[in-house]
Amino acid sequence: MAGKIPRQFIDELLDRTDIVDLIDNRIGLKKAGKDYQACCPFHNEKTPSFTVSRDKQFYHCFGCGANGNAISFMMDYDKLEFVDAIEELAALLNLEVPREQGSGKPERSMQEKKSDYDLMLQTAKFFQHQLKHHKNATQVIDYVKGRGLSGETVQKYLIGYAPDEWNSLGDQLARNPAQKQQLLELKLASEKTPGKQFDFFRNRLMFPIRDKRGRVVAFGGRVMGDDQGPKYLNSPETRIFHKSLELYGLYEAKQANSKLEKMLIVEGYMDVVALAEQGISYAVAALGTATTPEHMQTLFRTTDLVICCYDGDRAGRDAAWRALENALSNLKDGKSLRFVFLPDGEDPDSLVQKEGKDTFESRLDQAEDFSKVLFRKLLENCDVTSDSGKAKLMSDALPLISKVPSEFYQENLVETLAKLIGRTKEQLAKKVDNPNEQLSIERKFKVTPMRGAIGLLLQHPKLANSVEYMPELAEMAIPGIQLLLNLQHLCLQNNDITTAQLLEQYRETPEFDALKKLAVWQHGVADEKLEDYFKDSFQFIENQCLNYRHETLLIKDKTDGLSRDEKLELALLTQALKR
Repeated sequence: MAGKIPRQFIDELLDRTDIVDLIDNRIGLKKAGKDYQACCPFHNEKTPSFTVSRDKQFYHCFGCGANGNAISFMMDYDKLEFVDAIEELAALLNLEVPREQGSGKPERSMQEKKSDYDLMLQTAKFFQHQLKHHKNATQVIDYVKGRGLSGETVQKYLIGYAPDEWNSLGDQLARNPAQKQQLLELKLASEKTPGKQFDFFRNRLMFPIRDKRGRVVAFGGRVMGDDQGPKYLNSPETRIFHKSLELYGLYEAKQANSKLEKMLIVEGYMDVVALAEQGISYAVAALGTATTPEHMQTLFRTTDLVICCYDGDRAGRDAAWRALENALSNLKDGKSLRFVFLPDGEDPDSLVQKEGKDTFESRLDQAEDFSKVLFRKLLENCDVTSDSGKAKLMSDALPLISKVPSEFYQENLVETLAKLIGRTKEQLAKKVDNPNEQLSIERKFKVTPMRGAIGLLLQHPKLANSVEYMPELAEMAIPGIQLLLNLQHLCLQNNDITTAQLLEQYRETPEFDALKKLAVWQHGVADEKLEDYFKDSFQFIENQCLNYRHETLLIKDKTDGLSRDEKLELALLTQALKR
C-alpha cells in the first residue's frame, strides 16, 4: 500500500484551492453580502440555503446541514473517497500528490502513475479494435449480438475481445524490457519461464473496469460459447486495482444519470450491460468477490436506495446475507436496503430480455426490506418455540441490530425481535449498543463557554493572538481544554490558517463532528466585539482551571499533605481567586 499523504501537503492543497471558485464551477454561485449562495446540491430546495464563505473556505447548508471544506465537497458532490478527492484537487492545480515513505519502496511519480493508466486505456482500445478487426471478429460479434447487446452498449462499456494468440497484446504494446515489465506488474501478461511472456487474457470477451474517475484499472474476461476454462477471469490486484473497492458499472451509471435515485447490485458483468441495454442504467456488479463493506459505503454515498438482486438458490441467498451484514453500518436515517430474489434458473441478463424493462423494474418495486431478509436468515437456525431457540435468536440478532445507526430502524428491528421471543421492546432496548446515544447528545448540543471559545477560534483563527498561550492549562483536565489549546497552537503556528485547514487537521478524530457543528455555529457576536467576547470566554476557562487546581491541592492537603512548592502554589491560587 502507498504511504500516507503528508499533512503539510493537504494543508497546502486547501491553501491553494479557492472553495468559491471550485463550487462555482460546478453549481454556480451568487454573491450574498460577503459570502456566496446557491440552491443546495445535496437536497431539493427552491430557496437558496447553501452558503460558501471565502474567508473560512467552508460551505454550509442551513437546510440539510451539509458542510465542510473543499475536500469534503469533492467527496460529497463527486462521490469520491478521501484519497481520490485529494488527487482530483491536486490534478486541478497540476500538483503531484506526495506520499510518506512507509514500505521502504520508492514512491511512484505522477508520470509513472499516469503511464499505468495510459497503458490500461491502450489495452482497452486494443481489445476494442480486435472486436472489429480480428480474424475471429465475425464469430465474436455474432456472440455479442446473440446476447442482445447493441453497438451503442458495447461502445459505452468499452467491451472488446482478447485474441486467442499467446502474445498479441505484448507484441502490440511491449516493445522494450520496461514495457514488458509494466505489462507483468499490471497483470496484463504472465511469465512462468523467465523471458517467455504471454497474455493473461486470451480468447475472451473483455469488460474494462473503470474507477470512480473513469480510468481503466482492470479487466474482466468472459468465455464465449462452449470454450473451456473458468466462466469469468478477473484481473488480479495490482498497484492501481483493489477489487474490494471498485464496482463494475459505477462510473457508467453516474455518467448516465444526473442523480441516482437507486442503485441495483447484480452478480456479473453481463448482467450490468444487459440491463443497460434495456434502459436500466443504474446497475453495478462486485468484481468476482462478495459485496464488501467498502462497496456498500460507496453505494450509500451515491444513492439513498440500494437494491440487491440475486439468484433465488442457496448461493444467491448466501451472497445476499453477506451483502446485508456488510451494509448494516451504513443504514442511517433516509437510507434503504432491499432485496430481490430471482426465479430458479434465471439471472438479470436472461430475465430482463424475456420480460422487458417495465416488468423487470416492477420486481424491483416489490423488493423486500432488509429486515425481512435478516430475520428469515436468523430464524433458519433458531427454533423459537423453545427457550434455547429464543435465546439463540436474541444472541444472534442483537449484535447485528447494534450495527445499525438509524434509531428508526433499530426500534423496528427490536420490536420485531421482541415479538418473536416474547419480550418487551423496553427489555431488549437496554441490551442494544445504540450508536444513536451519541446522536441524542448531538441533538442536545449546547454551547458552553468552552465550546463557545473553541467555536470562535475555529471560525476566526486570528483570535489566537488575542490571549496568552498557556500549555500548562492542559494539566488541569478540564473537558475541552486540550482541544482549545491545540487549536490555538495550530493558529499561532500559521497566522493565515483558515477554518477549512483547521478542520482538516481533525478529519479522522472523534472531535471532527463536533468541530463541524461549531464551524457553522451562529454565535451572533458582532465583528467588533469578537475579540473581547473571546477574551472573556478564555478568562472564564482559565478561572475554571485555577479553581480545579485549587480544589485538587486542598484535597491533597487534607489527605496526603503538600510539598513545599505545592503549599506555595496553593497560597498563590487562594490569593488570586479572592481577587
